[in-house]
Amino acid sequence: MLIFYSDQFVLPLPENHRFPMSKYARLRAALRHDVPPHWLHPPPAVTDTQLRLAHHHTYVSDVVAGTLPPRAQRRIGFPWSPQMVDRERRSVGGTLAACRAALTHRVGVNLAGGTHHAHAAQGGGYCIFNDAAVALRTLLNDGSIQRALVVDCDVHQGDGTATIFQDDPSVFTVSLHGADNYPFKKPASDLDIPLPRGTGDSGYLAALEEALDIAFDRVRPDVVVYQSGVDPWEGDRLGTLALSTEGLAARDRAVFSRCAAEDAPVAVTMGGGYAPDVGDIVRLHRQTVLEAVRGVDPTLLRPTR
Repeated sequence: MLIFYSDQFVLPLPENHRFPMSKYARLRAALRHDVPPHWLHPPPAVTDTQLRLAHHHTYVSDVVAGTLPPRAQRRIGFPWSPQMVDRERRSVGGTLAACRAALTHRVGVNLAGGTHHAHAAQGGGYCIFNDAAVALRTLLNDGSIQRALVVDCDVHQGDGTATIFQDDPSVFTVSLHGADNYPFKKPASDLDIPLPRGTGDSGYLAALEEALDIAFDRVRPDVVVYQSGVDPWEGDRLGTLALSTEGLAARDRAVFSRCAAEDAPVAVTMGGGYAPDVGDIVRLHRQTVLEAVRGVDPTLLRPTR
């Protein structure tokens, strides 16, 4: 099993910016106590050519050169910098590397990614390039896969992923999200499961099971990208759902066990998490990674200290 990280490019943000950028380095540091060190790798950066498999030529050029109009940059939510471009190339590269690792080892993890609000020609909601879209288009383009499934369990709908793949029968998109949460204009995924405010563990897990039944009935994927945002947690300040910590773990187990049962390799991306305490965000993301490892082989985990 391979785990990819991109926290060597920590994006400089203005003071009091609400995006929890420190979570990436803290998560990698925490996982060093759980997994063998040779599992952790910095990913290669994707190229402009790979980015343009999912994004418009001009948009890629403007992001790389820092010539996006101010309104478009505000929509993303991050100030432009060379570090931003470098980090995004590595973040997307982490998902591509996790997909390739999954095709060999059954599971791969990107300790970043999940940038599902990035559309072909614009970013939004802290998402610049759509990592799942670029990764899957690259694999489709080079013949590594023929079909793919995106299972998006972030509390926010995967609007960018939906629009990029809306006319692409090779990728089936599923989004399980809060009905009245951002984005407020929600383009259609292949399967959308909007959940009412306050949905807890039992309602969520029943909806997830139904969504997975439908998805695997419709497609036999060569790889699954699992967007494992932890913002459905009951303590998240930007979420509208109410999953407990154990509910999130049960969600992850449901996805991993179903992928294993269907013999479908799975690449994990991290997605959102906006708890007031960054320590809670790191704890919940770490829980997802450990569930992924347990799904492969529990004996691979280091003893708990």
